[in-house]
Amino acid sequence: MPVTDRIVDVRTEIPRIRHQLIFDTFASLDAGTGFVLVNDHDPKPLYYQLAAENAGEFSWDYLEEGPETWRVRIGRLAPA
Repeated sequence: MPVTDRIVDVRTEIPRIRHQLIFDTFASLDAGTGFVLVNDHDPKPLYYQLAAENAGEFSWDYLEEGPETWRVRIGRLAPA
């Protein structure tokens, strides 16, 4: 049975805790799993932060690109 990705909808969270919630969720992932981030704007700055701190450890796939809702699947890659 396939595993369903957890949904992390940060649209109702106050902005200053959004990134911490996302990073905590990423940190809890096992290799080969992921979650779907739901946001009210393009989370591109988050991509750059993840790339700086977790280069080569994550996948980033847009599922929906606005204009009101963005959905991105963020996965933890298995170690090489």
